[in-house]
Amino acid sequence: MQRTDYFIRRVFWACVTILVVLTLNFFLFRVLPGDPAKSIRDPRLTREAQEAIRVRFGLDKPLLINTAGNPFDSQFFLYYGSLLQGDLGISFNYSRPVADLLRERLSNTVLLVLVGEILAIVIGILFGLISAWRRGTGLDVGVVLIGLFTWALPTFFLGIVLLIVGSSYLGLPVGGIRTPGANYASFWDEVVDVGRHMMMPTLTLTIILLGQFMLIMRSSLLEVLGEDYILTARAKGLSDTQVLRDHAIQNAMLPVITLIALTLGFTVAGSILIESVFSWPGLGSAIAEAVNRRDYPMLQGAFLLFAVSVVIANMIADLMYAMLDPRVKPT
Repeated sequence: MQRTDYFIRRVFWACVTILVVLTLNFFLFRVLPGDPAKSIRDPRLTREAQEAIRVRFGLDKPLLINTAGNPFDSQFFLYYGSLLQGDLGISFNYSRPVADLLRERLSNTVLLVLVGEILAIVIGILFGLISAWRRGTGLDVGVVLIGLFTWALPTFFLGIVLLIVGSSYLGLPVGGIRTPGANYASFWDEVVDVGRHMMMPTLTLTIILLGQFMLIMRSSLLEVLGEDYILTARAKGLSDTQVLRDHAIQNAMLPVITLIALTLGFTVAGSILIESVFSWPGLGSAIAEAVNRRDYPMLQGAFLLFAVSVVIANMIADLMYAMLDPRVKPT
């Protein structure tokens, strides 16, 4: 019963947070300078055509309260009304439903993020574990230096370097997700082609995320190895492998699990730079284009997706922590 109440409270506050995000999401992009109707770069576009565009997308309506006629006939209330119906609006730039555009781009971003995240988690935890177990050795110093170096690397700088190396020395594609105009003889041919396009952006994401998992795992395991129950386990005659497997790793993983949950949410937003460098057709490149075009519905939909992913990741981390660590009492 106590855990059920804890779960309900966490879900409730997650919903409240999302509601606040929805409101901020509406105002955030409307403080940007410029008129979306005038951002369309077409010299043939007349003032009458621009006004027609503003009317079509509801930009002619008051922002909050309509003092003339129906007070709810404003951009704010229309925005919430559309969201309640599952409608994220129509993209100014593509004249298509935002939900359809996000669905198309999301699969590409998830593919890139998922592979890069898994590689970073596995490699980072493994090297962090080895570094902590061999504390004070040359291997430990090397792992810490690599972790700090990769953590401090600017994403766009690393992406550009790997783009040059991959295209000049390895013969890899410089952008996109598939070779334009390619006809695949089989499904595996397509997989190989997509894999070649993914190699450099995935490597960039893996290197950027690797350092934090290495350092957090090392720090957490070192703290656990200094606990009294580890000394007791060794006094019982348990081998190093048994101490690590049965006592140390499970407890050391708790901070890492929290980091994984949080990183999953933020990595989707952080892929914007990588997708821009490698021309990856995901959410990141769509957002960069939407900013230039003042495409409010597209920006609102994308940032709403990012915010919800972060809130849900936080909630999952809280729930997992309560389940894995008996010291965390669901109050």
